[in-house]
Amino acid sequence: MITYKLLTPGPLTTTETVKKEMLVDHCTWDDDYKQITQSIRKTLLKLAHVSPEEYTAVLMQGSGTFGVESVLTSAVSAQDKLLIIANGAYGQRMAEIAHRAGLSHQLYNCSYDETPDSNKIAEILAVDPAITHVSMVHCETTSGILNDIAAVAKVVKTAGKTYIVDAMSSFGGIDIPVADLGIDFLISSANKCVQGVPGFSFIIAKKEALASCEGKARSLSLDLYDQWKAMEKDGKWRFTSPTHVVLAFAKALEELEAEGGIRAREQRYRSNNKMLIQELARLGFHTYIDSTHQSPIITSFCFPEHHNFSFQEMYAYIKERGYAIYPGKVTDADTFRIGNIGEIYPEDIDKLTGIIAAFLKERKEQIA
Repeated sequence: MITYKLLTPGPLTTTETVKKEMLVDHCTWDDDYKQITQSIRKTLLKLAHVSPEEYTAVLMQGSGTFGVESVLTSAVSAQDKLLIIANGAYGQRMAEIAHRAGLSHQLYNCSYDETPDSNKIAEILAVDPAITHVSMVHCETTSGILNDIAAVAKVVKTAGKTYIVDAMSSFGGIDIPVADLGIDFLISSANKCVQGVPGFSFIIAKKEALASCEGKARSLSLDLYDQWKAMEKDGKWRFTSPTHVVLAFAKALEELEAEGGIRAREQRYRSNNKMLIQELARLGFHTYIDSTHQSPIITSFCFPEHHNFSFQEMYAYIKERGYAIYPGKVTDADTFRIGNIGEIYPEDIDKLTGIIAAFLKERKEQIA
């Protein structure tokens, strides 16, 4: 079996101890399993810096997109209107969800290399009082840009709107004071910075905002309110839960705490990212996003001018030597993306950049 490390924004490379947790089978009706679910929910609230009196955590089967769709189609009623802020594919995905679900919505679209302007958002809200909810992505992995959710939060809360944040690729790797920002719904996933495996998303929600979702859902399985009420009873999920994924996530939470919490993990990610950018700059690769808005999660690199190789050639060369990277996703430049989250350390960055240097050297010699 070929094994390699994932330099992606999730799924990502997990520890062996997290993987081993999935070797145990659990019955979803067992009290000990339900207690694991409840423990996860409590821990998530602590990581989000919120009180259990004001907020709750709801686990939802499926990928992160399932969590986003659950929130949008449960929180936005037929009388409401959603402002979607987008500067990448995942903001655009929110718009697609809203379109498919028939939600009244408006799209504020930005370039992939620009962060949303909070002043512009304030203008949109002032012009259209029908808008009741505002949603945006924190770390847009399309490009690697980190959006300023704090600046937008001030505008949204001043206007008295419900604030929805897709923190899929940031929660657990970037410290987010959810209560201080007044976020009503924050969505993330098991297989991102907490370093679990794919299988469920989770929503950290203000109880008052969640209670108002009763009866609004467009879907049975993605009804966020009903999922919350069922889980509140004793930790039992409404429908079959991904038991092995839950066990792995519980272990991942333990390991996050052992590492020193989110701030310690964020520092590791930032160190990885800084080293990656510096080393690739020496090889002629520069970032698509400016340093002010570059996230510590994933980075888009532009191909050097007059390059004479394809991404697939480089991808295959790197993968054969133990690492997998991502193709570019921006539309106006030739790019590729490298994530530096998960069980990735400076020695991995050093190995990777050495592999890329060797690839460039071999290509140059072949042409000569």
